[in-house]
Amino acid sequence: MAAGKFIAYFRVSTARQGASGLGLDAQRKAVTDYLNGGAWELIEEFVEVESGKRNDRPELAKAIAACRKNKATLVIAKLDRLARNVAFVSSLMEAGVDFLAVDMPTANRLTIHILAAVAEHEREMISARTKAALAATKARGRKLGWAIDSRRDDQLKAARKGASVRRSRASAQADNVLPIIRQIEASGAETLQQVADALNARGVPTARGGSWYPATVARIKARAAAA
Repeated sequence: MAAGKFIAYFRVSTARQGASGLGLDAQRKAVTDYLNGGAWELIEEFVEVESGKRNDRPELAKAIAACRKNKATLVIAKLDRLARNVAFVSSLMEAGVDFLAVDMPTANRLTIHILAAVAEHEREMISARTKAALAATKARGRKLGWAIDSRRDDQLKAARKGASVRRSRASAQADNVLPIIRQIEASGAETLQQVADALNARGVPTARGGSWYPATVARIKARAAAA
């Protein structure tokens, strides 16, 4: 029987699903059924319309902040609604927010890491098969993507949009990582290099999925100071 304060996080993969509620109602019902009975309080819910393979999720960042503010538990319908990236799950856990997946409420941290790793491997296999199919098509002499002459204008528009998306992604990543940086500093890290080493050791990804360096940490802190 559930007890305590909860913040619900729901994710759908496409804008169409977000507008229609397809998949969203099922997630909400799963969470409601789990919380049914007991001394619990569902304080707020956040809905993300996003791809599962991406780490920049503004609504999830808001949900995490709400959990910290209210000392609440983040509740989701299924583990794959949270992330298909094991490093992202790890960084969330390091942020100090309790969370549970309704489809596996008794799972411990090790179980969640294993399931996330399996989901990530599954995504990578799908990606590999897609790349192999595209390579085979290209080898047969067929043009793909921006190589098609009629798509030159689309390429310029996509480049401008991509720059805007990267800026938004960097901002969201900073919001997610800053609490981890503060935690590392509170544990005794005194230099940017020490913080960067700790982030790398914990498997926390940068906005581009690379390694942390002192300059990368400095940019996150500078962004927070300017906010």
